This record gives sequence, structure tokens and C-alpha cells, in this order.
Amino acid sequence: MSDLFDAVRRQRACRRFSAEPVADELVEQVLEAATFAPSAENRQPWVFVVVRDAETRAAIGDLTRRAWRGGARQHSEGRLEPRLLADVDAGAEGGVSGAPVLVVVGGDAAIAVEAALPSSIFPAVQNLLLAATALGLGSALTTLTTGLAHELAELVALPDHVRPMAVIPLGHPARPLGPPRREPVTSKTHRERYGGRW
Repeated sequence: MSDLFDAVRRQRACRRFSAEPVADELVEQVLEAATFAPSAENRQPWVFVVVRDAETRAAIGDLTRRAWRGGARQHSEGRLEPRLLADVDAGAEGGVSGAPVLVVVGGDAAIAVEAALPSSIFPAVQNLLLAATALGLGSALTTLTTGLAHELAELVALPDHVRPMAVIPLGHPARPLGPPRREPVTSKTHRERYGGRW
């Protein structure tokens, strides 16, 4: 297993997966890592639905495509460089749903203040993504389907008080993933006040 800083520097979105299955033990490891994230008032409102069924994965893929074609792609055109747009397009059009495992991540509004759900759920998602990277799995944070939240909730039988917040594909990458491109920390960091050089 790689160390934390190695995983942080290697973690990037994977949108193309091989057909190699992912053992339950690996899925449980990444989910356990997710549960060690901080949450508001330590309420731990995360809910994970692990989807392996091909029909359900295809239905989630259809929701993703509909959201992408229904305005998300148009929003991204001109904002993303062509290579990244092509990668996101391939993921939205079937690559993500082609992963052998989809994890639907929900937030339980019955045990946490709804306004605090994102700040409680997305640290858990980040832990999940980092753990997947450390174990050699590909993953990605996708939220396209939350635009069709009611339909996504129905597909995985979420009760009304659990809000669908993300879908994370998990699997072995179809091709090697290079490191993510990042701007230097000095271009995003200020000393004492905005504009103060780091």
C-alpha cells in the first residue's frame, strides 16, 4: 500500500475501466476508509449503496447520459480543454457505468442538518477516492446524476430522508493513469492577506 502523500499526488479521475472484477474485500476497505472522515457533530450521515447488478449500473449510466446531454455537456464546452472534454464525454456516455462497481453515496438528512450534508459527505468521498488510489483501483467523483436525484434514489431504493449526492465508479483502470495536472501551490496560496506572496 502506498503512503498518503503518494496516493494524494496520484489520485485522479478514472472514467474507463477494465472488466476485471473488484473483490468485496477491496470495496469494503475503501468504504471503511470513507467512514473515518470528519462529519458535522460526528453524525456520520453517509450512506453507501454498492451496485454490481449490470441492469442497475446501465440504468445509472442512462441517467448520467441524460444529465450530460440535457445541458451539462453544453455547460462544459468551451470551459474544458478539448482532451479533458473528450475524456469526460466518454465517461458520461458509458465509461463510468462500465465500471464493475458503482457506489451511490447518500446523505442521511434524518440524522444530520441538511445544510451540513455536503460538508459531511464529501470528506468521506475524498477518503474513498484516496483509498481506491492506494489500492490500485480507479475511481472518480461524479455528481451528474444528482440532477435527476429522484430517479437515482428510486433505482437504489433510497428512503426519502437519504439524499443522493454522488456516484463513484470503482474498478481497475482500462489504461494506466498518469499524475493529475495541478498548478503550483504558490499560485493559490496567500500569506496573511489575499495577495500576500507565499
